[in-house]
Amino acid sequence: MQGADGERNQKNIKIMDKLLLLGDEAIAQAAIDAGLSGVFAYPGTPSTEITEYIQDSKQAKELGIRSNWAANEKTAMEAALGMSYAGKRAMFCCKHVGINVAADPFMNSAITGANGGLIYIAADDPSMHSSQDEQDSRFYGDFALIPVLEPSNQQEAYDMVHYGFELSEKFHTPVMMRITTRMAHSRAGVVRKEVKKQNTINLPEKKNQFILLPVNAKKQYNDLIAKQDLFVKASETDGFNKYIDAADKSLGIVACGIAYNYLMENFRDTVCPHPILKISQYPMPQTLLNKLYDECDRILVLEEGQPLYERLIKGLLNKGKKVSGRLDGAIPRAGELSPNLVGKALGLKVKEGFAVPELVAPRPPKLCDGCPHFDSYTALNEAMKDYGEYKVFADIGCYTLGALPPLKAIYTTVDMGASITMAKGAAEAELRPTVAVIGDSTFTHSGMTGLLDCCVDNVPVTIMILDNGITGMTGSQKSSATGRIESICQGIGVAPEHIRVINPLASHLAENVKVIREELEYQGVSVIIPRRECIVWANKKRKLAKKQAK
Repeated sequence: MQGADGERNQKNIKIMDKLLLLGDEAIAQAAIDAGLSGVFAYPGTPSTEITEYIQDSKQAKELGIRSNWAANEKTAMEAALGMSYAGKRAMFCCKHVGINVAADPFMNSAITGANGGLIYIAADDPSMHSSQDEQDSRFYGDFALIPVLEPSNQQEAYDMVHYGFELSEKFHTPVMMRITTRMAHSRAGVVRKEVKKQNTINLPEKKNQFILLPVNAKKQYNDLIAKQDLFVKASETDGFNKYIDAADKSLGIVACGIAYNYLMENFRDTVCPHPILKISQYPMPQTLLNKLYDECDRILVLEEGQPLYERLIKGLLNKGKKVSGRLDGAIPRAGELSPNLVGKALGLKVKEGFAVPELVAPRPPKLCDGCPHFDSYTALNEAMKDYGEYKVFADIGCYTLGALPPLKAIYTTVDMGASITMAKGAAEAELRPTVAVIGDSTFTHSGMTGLLDCCVDNVPVTIMILDNGITGMTGSQKSSATGRIESICQGIGVAPEHIRVINPLASHLAENVKVIREELEYQGVSVIIPRRECIVWANKKRKLAKKQAK
């Protein structure tokens, strides 16, 4: 079997190798094979492996595919849009909350449309395995009025990338693909398609297409509205949405994306007795939906995430038949779907796993042994002893674990960059002292503008930028902040004498506490940079060096 990189030149050869790939890897390999010129992303579970696969791919390197990490999701999406403007195929990847960061270009790019094929991958995280919320990215696609693809398995994910680029170029629109954690991080066999050549530079035919002055934007918004019927027709005819007939029409089942897989898990040794409308492409296929509704006595909607399409179905087909799902409790309102939950909703007997014995104690996550953040927090806790609690604002990263015992050092974690701006607001409410804790990568992602606000208003805030030289939480990706933090802070307006670098080690505790206390007393903006390499990254580098030396 050929390696997962697909080590061949791009010469429109037919490739029939079957690879065992994660959902993320299937998307990445599909993009490479479909003529991708660049992937743009900021790391975030469960989407990270898409970009990492392309970065590690020998095939992608040979083809010169751009794959560096961006500073944040907004800059990544705008760069992807720029590559599409030039006529080449581009892909943007993020976890669900990353769409929030990129919402401005996301919504506006629906109006500009695309030139070269443009796919936005949004990886949702139902049950919040590593996230602050479990929002459903399909709402964004519906809001923006663009096509949304939702694969039910890894092969479909691979095929959909090829199709998504073609759909994007056919209708000159961005296309969203929504996946979930189980799809991203489970493996299955994938058969590859023919490798396509990258597009050449081909600038937009309409000179004003990407100029969103009202006079242009109004026309293009009307054009987007006019395309909606075409999007619906595509969802009904292009093959990803299927009506699967069956004899027992007491129930009709709508199964969206990976929910179709969960449904089929309950019928591995038999056939589902009820008609199924499998949906993997939105907007909703209205003709197929009407057929299911008219033929069946009641409808059960299975969708991973929030009850978006259950609500839409009730609104479109409010003719008296019962439509069940998350809204009426047939499926739990929160958390991941599973084959067992689907089986219960169908009234089937399901095999329950063993209950967790009482003697098994819960094991909360903790910072790695040797993590520099532990010593940073130890010094901060010591320095804050005389000032009371509830005055330390934190951010998104490994260091969020500072909220848990034994440290209990932080009191907020809301979104990327919020530590600095929340601390600013609290300081302006005359809370004293106020401290913001933020990681180096998060700082360049979305903390710099908050620091600028602090400097402009000269608010007394102490900001600790924990510099471990890497984006640690998501797997040791390169940080945009490395080697730049002091110059960025000074350029934004922090006085050089109040930019302090400390070494977060137990042996430096007394010295570090002294520095922190000095800056807490300063009635202006100060930055403290605890700097020590991530222990996991250091170990990875040592192992890599040993491997290369052999």
